[in-house]
Amino acid sequence: MSRAQPAILVLADGSVFRGLSIGADGITTGEVVFNTALTGYQEILTDPSYSRQIVTLTYPHIGNTGVNAKDVESDRIHAAGLVVRDLPRLHSNFRAGQSLADYLKSQNIVAIADIDTRRLTRVLREKGAQNGCVMAGAVDEAKALEAARAFPGLAGMDLAKVVSVSKAYEWNETEWKLGRGYGQQAAPRFHVVAFDYGVKRNILRMLAERGCRLTVLPATATAAEALALKPDGIFLSNGPGDPEPCDYAIRAIGELVAAKIPTFGICLGHQLLALASGAKTVKMKFGHHGANHPVKDLDSGRVAITSQNHGFAVDAATLPATLRSTHVSLFDGSLQGLARTDAPVFSFQGHPEASPGPHDMSYLFDRFIQLMADHAPVH
Repeated sequence: MSRAQPAILVLADGSVFRGLSIGADGITTGEVVFNTALTGYQEILTDPSYSRQIVTLTYPHIGNTGVNAKDVESDRIHAAGLVVRDLPRLHSNFRAGQSLADYLKSQNIVAIADIDTRRLTRVLREKGAQNGCVMAGAVDEAKALEAARAFPGLAGMDLAKVVSVSKAYEWNETEWKLGRGYGQQAAPRFHVVAFDYGVKRNILRMLAERGCRLTVLPATATAAEALALKPDGIFLSNGPGDPEPCDYAIRAIGELVAAKIPTFGICLGHQLLALASGAKTVKMKFGHHGANHPVKDLDSGRVAITSQNHGFAVDAATLPATLRSTHVSLFDGSLQGLARTDAPVFSFQGHPEASPGPHDMSYLFDRFIQLMADHAPVH
């Protein structure tokens, strides 16, 4: 086993964490966030919502099950970097194809291990998410601090069109099952047009599993382009960055809502729907990143444990009469779900598809299916 190279993580406030490189040599910058999920590091790394973010995983042992070719949420790692406490020397899983370290190196991702992630998490929790720099190989603390402070931050950054596809495509792959793997949609009941702001593959799979034929459009697609496909429903995907600069998406969503087509938004799609409806969004102190967040359904009174990944939120105090709150976080009271009062349109801030995380909120996909069934098709 080759000797590990030194690595450092430097935050914009001057905090320095020294450790060992577990990825590529080099330098990376981004907003440093912490995720409390115990599993699913491969799904987290490949989630486009983590674009320009350096992800700290609070669970101490990361890499135990290696990496496989199937549990990816996109075609590559989108996280800007990875921070962990301990990387096991051995990995073990019947589906594993390579180690986490080899996977990181193959995609040129700078990552650091052997640091006190509890201390780092405490800094981020108390001071808020910070810009930071991970440097591996030839390390220079002063240069790392300069790079961390030079990162502009996610506020005002439009990343949806950066991670989105450049042209439309069809999707018909369904959920993974032991012994079968992924299936194929054979008899679709509905045609759903999905706007890709950084969509996770398991979202598309869960829609396909429920009888949807999916046409995925680029983030910058217009309402007219979507309507020309004669959809039964519109899906607004998750994604990274600040929703406010995405004026192209806000404009398109406003026109689609006016057409009163059944619409379901998740994460960034939820925030964009709120902006298109006249509400405002705010940057959170350190965001929600994890798979153990309790959320209350205000309509049923049920509490669900949810998967979350967002650094911006809809400001509940700015909701217009056409929007009502449907879900709230039991961690901090922040708004988690919305429904239009004048159209068959709703959204959720968290990730009902999990990947990783619990499936408590998967009923929202069923609600979307029922919404399409209850409304006459546009074609």
